[in-house]
Amino acid sequence: MTSITRVHNRVSTSQGHPWSAKADRLQSATGIMLGGFLLLHMHFESSILLGKEAFYHVVQLLEGGMFSSTGHGFPIVTKVFSVFMLLVVIVHAAVALRRFPAQLGQWRALRLHMGSINHKDTHAWFWQLITGFILFFLVPVHLFTMILNPEIGPHLSAERVYHDNAWLLYVLLLPAVVVHAMIGLYRVAVKWGITTKRSGLRKFAKVLIIYLLCLGTASLVSYLFIGSELGIPVQPFVPE
Repeated sequence: MTSITRVHNRVSTSQGHPWSAKADRLQSATGIMLGGFLLLHMHFESSILLGKEAFYHVVQLLEGGMFSSTGHGFPIVTKVFSVFMLLVVIVHAAVALRRFPAQLGQWRALRLHMGSINHKDTHAWFWQLITGFILFFLVPVHLFTMILNPEIGPHLSAERVYHDNAWLLYVLLLPAVVVHAMIGLYRVAVKWGITTKRSGLRKFAKVLIIYLLCLGTASLVSYLFIGSELGIPVQPFVPE
């Protein structure tokens, strides 16, 4: 019996178990939460492209500045939300790990299997495995950074990206999280029968991937330019 057959049999057997059905629903639910958050997060971050003041006001809004007498937001909001998202990531990763090939032979069998067929969904699943493995290490680093230092702003965020060299993390994180999330949302839509038009949905997912990569790259470059102009110590941005 080949490794790929053993993997298939193991997954098929587990799918008949009540826990497997619950894990599938939990994986899909947390995946939708994370994918939806990514779409919102990247657009909020990209407000820096409209200028420092635009990003400043977006941050104050998201951190509850309307409830402050000074109009300034509460960084604790970012800290608490980052803790919550870390918990969602942990749950998502825990239920998703049962789908990962556990042995080197299974990975080889999967690669041979992919080489012998031209099944687009199988190739998409493979890339989701690869990016999921990468995110297993990168996402906690990003979230722990936000938990330990939740201060956000045009200058403070640029300081993190440029002076603290966080761009090295984001250059790897951006393509991995975008590809993983968009493929994940595509697979959830197909899995739960939200749509049967796979070809059209795949094209839409590809468009979203390209769009988000361009948006994220432009935002990252903007932070780098802002950071390069800041002196040390960095002073928080204050609108005129």
